[in-house]
Amino acid sequence: MRSNLAFVATAGLVALSGCDDEPRLDPPEAEATAQTEAPSTATPISIIRPEVMAETVVVPPPPPLEATIPFGEGGFALSPDAERVLADVLASDQFAEGWPIVLRGHTDSVGHDEANLRASRRRAEAVVEWLIENGVSEDRIEIIALGEQRPIAPNAMLDGTPDEEGRAKNRRVTVSIAPAEAEPADESSPEPMPAADG
Repeated sequence: MRSNLAFVATAGLVALSGCDDEPRLDPPEAEATAQTEAPSTATPISIIRPEVMAETVVVPPPPPLEATIPFGEGGFALSPDAERVLADVLASDQFAEGWPIVLRGHTDSVGHDEANLRASRRRAEAVVEWLIENGVSEDRIEIIALGEQRPIAPNAMLDGTPDEEGRAKNRRVTVSIAPAEAEPADESSPEPMPAADG
């Protein structure tokens, strides 16, 4: 009888030792779901380094424009070649910038100085008229009459005879389009817009 009691007591102790006060653990799937559903209070971390910033691309303005309007035949009428050069001027990036337009009239050395100054101004005025007819504001245009003072080719041969080709090149109007603070280009070393063929 005593051995039966001992057996029952031992079995009871074994049964009680299997029941502890530890809370029951959830299966791994339940734990993972709980972690997923829990709201995150941590601050998001950027993977982009703060020193890596997008650089602003600054597009520089175009260089000043120099173009030559030929008056090779003399007179004051614009030739088809002259009108083609002017059309290229109106289509240029420099014109689109809205910069001032300076027209410098030139002649060859034939005739008196005063007459050549008047002729050079009249050629520049012919260019102004064409520009205004094609939508350019007169306020944007300046005229400088230079007469025969700034030749780009010889007016005479070394023996003193006329250099007709050189004189034809000197009969011209130059167009300068540049920011107001820019210095005018030296015509002895210009970077002109290509002249029309002919």
